[in-house]
This record gives sequence, C-alpha cells and structure tokens, in this order.
Amino acid sequence: MTFQQQPRYRPSIIVLHWLTLVLLVAVYATMELRGLFPRGSATRELMKETHFLLGLAVFVLAWLRLALRATGATPPITPPLPLWQTVLSRVVALAMYGLMLAMPVIGYLMLNASGTAPSLGGCRLPLLVGADPALGERLAAWHGAIAMAGYGLVGLHTVAALYHHHVRQDDTLVRMSLRR
Repeated sequence: MTFQQQPRYRPSIIVLHWLTLVLLVAVYATMELRGLFPRGSATRELMKETHFLLGLAVFVLAWLRLALRATGATPPITPPLPLWQTVLSRVVALAMYGLMLAMPVIGYLMLNASGTAPSLGGCRLPLLVGADPALGERLAAWHGAIAMAGYGLVGLHTVAALYHHHVRQDDTLVRMSLRR
C-alpha cells in the first residue's frame, strides 16, 4: 500500500493535532522561561499572560478536536495492534485530553483564588471563586503536578509513535502525518 493509499485522519484533525503540539510547547516554554526574568518585570508578566492565553487556546482546541473525532471514524492501524496496546493508547489519549481540558480550568481557578481576574483582549474575565490563598496554593500544587505529568504523557506519546513507525513498522504515525 502506498503512502497516499493508507487510511489517515481527516486533514482538519491532523492540522489540529500538530497545532496543539506547537501550542503545548509554547505553554510549557512560557512557564519554563519566565524564571529567567525578575519577579514583577514586564517580561515575566508577559510570559505569564501569554501562558494563560496559550492555555486557553489549548482548551478550545481540545474541545474542537473532541468534537471532530466524535463526528468521524478513526482510521484503522495496519497491521492491527495487540489488545494491550489498543487499551494503553486509549488510556494515554484520555489522559492527554484530560490534561488539556483540566489544566486551563485549574489554572484559571488558581488565579481567581489568588485574587487575580485574568483578562482577555483587555477585558477582565469573571472571578469564579473568591480570593482564598489556601485554595490558591492547593490549585497551584495540582497545576504543577499535572504539568509534570504532562511531560511524561507527551514523552510516552512521542516514544510510542516512533516505536510504531520504526520498530513495529505499522502506520500509526503515518495516519497523523502532515505529508500527503
């Protein structure tokens, strides 16, 4: 079977997958790089605001991706996976979607609990919870722990895709490739 004949995801799903990757890299980069700048500096604040906006974009894209996946068929993997790999891939996908949906919500609530009302395009967004420093600290701990788990999930997803492509030599990676 030639590359063009292999079953693939719809172009919209493929583009959103890779756009999500770019956004996730940027989300993590803004938080990792903010430490290079002094607390209270304009650049550090810009990094935090950018992190918030990118996280919101990931949240929206995750819902869009779920809607698109619900309305279309998933192309089969050739040759078919063993049951344990199918189950594991679904668990990892569920965890990744959970991360992309939960992290922005936890981050937003964390800001609220610290007394901050984030803005979007200069418009202040509503506070969903009142100022509560103890809650803010708990949410910050969850946000950080889930972020660390995100590194593991993305790493596992990447290693699995490369394993399927180079070792197992199935079409898992090809189904999501940007190439036609």
